[in-house]
This record gives sequence, structure tokens and C-alpha cells, in this order.
Amino acid sequence: MSSLHSDRDYAVTKSEDEWRAQLTPQEFHVLREAGTERPFSGEYEDDETVGVYACRACGAELFASETKFASHCGWPSFYTPLAGDSVEYLEDRSLPGRPRVEVRCANCGSHLGHVFEGEGYQTPTDQRFCINSISLTLRPAE
Repeated sequence: MSSLHSDRDYAVTKSEDEWRAQLTPQEFHVLREAGTERPFSGEYEDDETVGVYACRACGAELFASETKFASHCGWPSFYTPLAGDSVEYLEDRSLPGRPRVEVRCANCGSHLGHVFEGEGYQTPTDQRFCINSISLTLRPAE
């Protein structure tokens, strides 16, 4: 799988070598190569700590704990990003017959996960932002 490439200019840009030096191999695979961590293996799936979830690659604030909910899907789920422009959306046709919407950090372009709609969760947006724990860093509220 190749690294993410976009025509968009991000506020935080680094070379592939700089990202590799900053991130662990698993973090690099998920954040920069659009990989996925194993379900039910991430540190934040069941975490109920109050705070803000930031991009592990660049530190941009992405999701508030107040929007996190138990979807029991194997990854942390949120019903909305922290601010409308904190994430970007890209069409993902990597699974034949199952188009999805990829979610990336709008600050650095790192892969976070996917967003799904109409699954029947009782949330204000009827959306599930299914995000890899390894893409996030939790900043607990003080």
C-alpha cells in the first residue's frame, strides 16, 4: 500500500522520511498508508475519559469525548467532528462493491478512519465516525 497523496496543501507537511522518523511503524501504516488497526485492539475503543481527541500525527484537535458513543464496532465511534473543517472527506473505493467515505485530518492529511450514515444509531447526526485509536491522542480535560 502506498502513502497518501493529495493535491491539497496541508498546514502540516512532512516528507515520508520525516513521518517515518516521528511515527511508529504501526502508526505510519494507519496514518500515512490508510491502514486499519485490528478491531477491538485500540486503546480508546471503550475509554470514557472526558477530553479532546487529537490527531496523533500533527496534534490538531478532531473529536470531543462528548460526541463519542458505544457502537460496539471494534473502533472508537463519534457522531460528529469537533469542528466542521477539522476533518476532510474522500471517496474510498478500495473495497470492491462497497464505496465508503474516508476521513482524514484536515491539518496534515493523515488517515483517521471512515464515516458511515444511516446505520440506525440513536445519535443527533445519524453518522458514525469509525476512527482508528492509533490515529488519535486523548487530551484529558483538566
